Amino acid sequence: MLHNIYRTVLAFICLLFFFEVTQAQVETIYDVPEISSELNTIIQPKQINFCTTIKNQGNTSTCWSFSTLALIESETARKKMGVMDLSEMFVVRNIYKEKARNYILRQGKAAFAQGALGHDLLHAIEQYGAMPESAYSGLVKGSQRHDHDSLFQSLQIYLDSVLKKKNRSLEMDWMPGFNDILNRFLGNVPDKFTHSGKLYTPEKFARDVLKFKLSDYVQITSFTHIPYYVPHIIEVPDNFSNGAYWNVPIDEMMIAIDSAIQKGYTALWDADVSNPGFSAKAGIAIHVARKFSGLPTWDTPEENWNAMFRQQSFERLETQDDHLMQIVGIDQSVSNKKPFYRVKNSWGNQGPANGFLWASKAYVAMNTISIILPSAALSADWMKRCKLK
Repeated sequence: MLHNIYRTVLAFICLLFFFEVTQAQVETIYDVPEISSELNTIIQPKQINFCTTIKNQGNTSTCWSFSTLALIESETARKKMGVMDLSEMFVVRNIYKEKARNYILRQGKAAFAQGALGHDLLHAIEQYGAMPESAYSGLVKGSQRHDHDSLFQSLQIYLDSVLKKKNRSLEMDWMPGFNDILNRFLGNVPDKFTHSGKLYTPEKFARDVLKFKLSDYVQITSFTHIPYYVPHIIEVPDNFSNGAYWNVPIDEMMIAIDSAIQKGYTALWDADVSNPGFSAKAGIAIHVARKFSGLPTWDTPEENWNAMFRQQSFERLETQDDHLMQIVGIDQSVSNKKPFYRVKNSWGNQGPANGFLWASKAYVAMNTISIILPSAALSADWMKRCKLK
């Protein structure tokens, strides 16, 4: 009897110890940017949620992989499942293969580019699994920085050579040659790898460690040229897979972002970063007039915005699918009390906040192509209003 009680108490103590270690691990790795003393007097933190360290996508157009994996890394930590550093390039090479197949079957009449959207990464994890950065970095020959110029050029030449063969009946085994190029530039992918002392395949790692479910995420957009509360295939070049996003009014999209951040979640943000008012150098994104020049400041006056202005900017090709980042918090300007979203970028330690930047709500409202949120971040009332349940 006493032996059983002793075992029960010991097990309980071990469980508490495990929870405390896991909790401490999460709390001590919160990546709050080391901002300059000047910025400390300008911005006041309001709600900052967990995110992993700043990474650098280098000379690639793979922000979609860096930002969406950052969202998943934040979720695993929020769920007390541990802090992950996941491999962006494992996902990237799998999506390169899907793009190649699409390009060949459409006889070169489809886009073959480095870019993609957030839903492509979610699909890739569901289909192919995931792995830690330590198992596959995508860097070879001692490289310290990602650069896909030569890789992409080689892939494009190879695919076009397959299509240009005189015999119109294509060989069924063109993919091995494509894989050889990926291996040469990114390295061979391990079939299995070790994580925390256990052996995993990518599929098992995604299922058992990340507990990944595609249904745990909601894809949202907002445009007026189609009805609200229906799925919509966003008309941007990088949407090669024709992924559909749930179309809601812009006010509802902003409510969803705010609510998620306030509850401790983060958001994947797909946006235009070429419009005036966005400056990675200054670390600020402000909604200004098209004729604006120079660097924006915290007190730069902003233009009005609404759904009509937003739609016009999209149809004029002013607002485009430029870049994907992660919204991790909400801060407030000390001078004018204006709220700003804190955004994690993937351009390395750029700007005054070492890779983080701040975007005004007006900028986000006017320049967002889409967002992806954990479904748990959305209230039952919001889901009902937006007809997702």
